[in-house]
Formats: sequence, structure tokens, C-alpha cells
Amino acid sequence: MTTELDDLRAEARAWVEANFPKQLAGRAPVIGQRDPDDTEAFEIWKQRLCAKGWGVPTWPAEYGGGGLSPAQARVVREEIRWAGGWNPIGWSMGVRMFGPTLLEYGTEAQKQRHIPPIARGELRWCQGYSEPGAGSDLASLQTRAEDRGDHFLVNGQKIWTSGAQYADWCFCLVRTDTTKKHEGISFLMIDMRSPGIEVRPIRLISGSSPFCETFFTDVKVPKENLLGPLNGGWTVGKRLLQYERQRSEDAPARPGEGRPLNQVAAEAVGLDASGRLADPDLRRRLTEHLMDKKLLRLTMDRAAAESKGAGPSAATSILKNVSSVVNQTRAELLLEIYGSGGLGWEGESFSAEALANTREWLSGKASTIYAGSYEIQNNIIAKRILGLPDPVGAAG
Repeated sequence: MTTELDDLRAEARAWVEANFPKQLAGRAPVIGQRDPDDTEAFEIWKQRLCAKGWGVPTWPAEYGGGGLSPAQARVVREEIRWAGGWNPIGWSMGVRMFGPTLLEYGTEAQKQRHIPPIARGELRWCQGYSEPGAGSDLASLQTRAEDRGDHFLVNGQKIWTSGAQYADWCFCLVRTDTTKKHEGISFLMIDMRSPGIEVRPIRLISGSSPFCETFFTDVKVPKENLLGPLNGGWTVGKRLLQYERQRSEDAPARPGEGRPLNQVAAEAVGLDASGRLADPDLRRRLTEHLMDKKLLRLTMDRAAAESKGAGPSAATSILKNVSSVVNQTRAELLLEIYGSGGLGWEGESFSAEALANTREWLSGKASTIYAGSYEIQNNIIAKRILGLPDPVGAAG
């Protein structure tokens, strides 16, 4: 296997050298932007990587994936990063969340129809889960899908549908049985071009509008767009959430991640006579943060190794909670390190790195809420990992 991986590494390095546009090196996307670089070079890179199957390296080759093992995929990712590159589709909802779920639960016809366009980076997907009255208690959702013979008729409202204003399709949880809670939910694939769909972006304090309200009024959805069994959507939906919570190796950079945090601190705060960070309290907290970040990476690697390619487990709830806190702590530390220079919203007197962190600091507050709140993840950890008794006996 070592020889095989060495051969693959040499192949990947040569391929990246020949195909990755050099002008994109080090210009990885920042979370929350629609596209990292809407340029011809970016499109060329996306087309080349997807044609190779390496946009989704572990997906089956017959659907447009790379057909690689997790170990082989890691080698490819390492060579791409070594060249300053990144996966241009790796953080999309179709790749991270819906695609793996479809590969598990979809019919062959559904896979043939939807997986190849995702693997080619041709279509955008959004998530129709939360509603104004169904957030952490997602199973209380009320968006209805009525059986009308050859199709479902969908009526209702979703909220926090990230990227809905750009999406081509929506994977959506709907109620198909009003007499049961969890067992009355189904999972539908909805074409966002269908008549009766209205999308309204929600402007956030960070200045961006990644989230939307989405309204469905008499939207017709063909029966073949049901994923999994009728009224079996809760199981499918929970599995998708595990993929969402899984910390992806293809995650785009966060503001300032191109430089080590201790380097930024040394420049902004200064060093003492011993070459240490001049502020001892900041030095302590910075060290603790870097240790936590390293431990998170090691735990991610261990969870991936223990899965043996079987996909994410309940451990994703641990990774989701820890990574949210680690990223929030990073933004807080950067804000403190920059001092007054880190409080800007715009203007030439602030560095681009500091301005990006201001937005990350604000938008990152949501990370302990989306994909299942911090408290909900603690409940999952208690029940699914620690085996503690459920005090209320609720399904979930």
C-alpha cells in the first residue's frame, strides 16, 4: 500500500503541476462567499479537477467520482494543498451533505440523475430543514406534502436556507403524516425552478446574506423525487446531519488561516527580550487555543480512521461542538490581537485580513447554532456516545 500511495503521490503532484492555474495559488475561498474567485482561471480549475473525479475523490467512478480510498484521497488533497490549491466544490452542500446521503439511500435512477452533476460542480443544492416554529425541535416541522396521485403538493415555509437564492435544487424535510411526529416526515428533492417557490435573502449583522426564507405555495414535486421510504425521512435527514457536522478536509480557509496565529500576534503585539510574546496572558490563551486546534485535528483523524470508510458516526457531534468553539476562539483572539485595528468594517486604515476577521467574528457566532445547536449536540453525545439515560424519553 505504501508503494501504491507513493506512486499516486507522484502522479498527483505531476497532474496538479500541469493543471492548477498558478495565479490561484494561496487564494482559497473564504467561508460565506458565493465563489472564491469568479474568474476564468477558477472555472478552468474546477472543470479540470471535476473531470479527473477528484472534486469528490472517494465517490464511485461510475457516478463521476475518483473511486479512491480515504487514504488515497488524502494523498491527492495533500498534493493539491502543497501547490496552494483547494477543492473548488468541496464545501458545497451537494458534495458535503446531500451527495453522500443520496449514495446511501437513493435508488439507482436517482443516483444516475443527481450524482454526476454534483460531481461536476454543475448544480447548487440548498437545505430545507428549519422552520420558524421548528428549529432545535426540528421534528415539529409543519411544511406539508400532500399526496396528489402522481405528485406531492408542497405548502409551507423554511428558514435559514443557506444559498437558496443561488440553488438549483433543495433537499427538504416535509410532513406527509400529521398523526405522527418523527414517523410522519419524508425527504423530498425539490427543483428550485418549480412554480410557487419564493426566496427572500436575510441580511445578517456580518453584512452578508447567506441565509434565506423560502416559501412553498402549491409546489408540485414528482413522486420519483422522494428519497427513502414515505414517512421515513427522519432517518434520512438525521444521517445527512451527520455528514453536515463532519469536519471536512476540503473546508475553505477562514480569514487569516493562511498565516499562523502566533505569527500574527508577534507582529501586532511584539516580542519580549526572550523572544516570547510580550503579553504573558495572551501568550497563555494563544497556546491553549493552538493546543485545542491540534487536538481537534488529531481527533478528526482518529474518527476518520475508526470509521474504516463507513462514513460519519455520532462522533461528529463532538467534532461539531469543539470546532465551533475553536473557530470562535480564534476570531476572538484575532480581534484582541489587532486591537483598535480589528474593529473596522471598511476603510484603507484597516488591513484586509483584519476586515475579514471582523466579519468572521460576527458570522461565526452562528456556528454553535446551525447544523444542530450546541445543546442538541450535547444531548446526542450523552445518549449516543456516553450511553446516559434519556430523562424525557424523546425520540431523536
